[in-house]
Amino acid sequence: MEEIDRRIVALLAADGRMSFTDLAKETGLSVSAVHQRVRRLEKRGVIKGYAALVDFDEVGLPLTAFVSIKPIDPAAADDAPDRLRHLAAIESCHSVAGDESYILKVRVGSPHDLEELLNQIRAAANVSTRTTVVLSTPFDYRPPAV
Repeated sequence: MEEIDRRIVALLAADGRMSFTDLAKETGLSVSAVHQRVRRLEKRGVIKGYAALVDFDEVGLPLTAFVSIKPIDPAAADDAPDRLRHLAAIESCHSVAGDESYILKVRVGSPHDLEELLNQIRAAANVSTRTTVVLSTPFDYRPPAV
């Protein structure tokens, strides 16, 4: 990837609402050149989309946890992500090396909601779980060092 494209990606990762005019000023390109480069980066899949950063406390989801899962039957099909996709409280699912197969990042409203979600996860995917509750998040949503 060209250095100027890396700069554009870094700027948009820090502020996805940055205008083409501001991108042009920051990169020294014309507005039309920046527009073309951004569209090309989107088309190539380098930029996958744009999203709003949400204050989860304000929307009633103050509890974040990481749930490690592993199959109860190691010989069973590895289809946990497909079996769990319908659970909206699961923010992300990561395949990992180690004792567990996946680590899920979940957001819920209360400890009771977390307990219910864990029961749903176990039943839907036939897995055992190990849960770590987040106490605080000193930083999040850091743009990548591209």
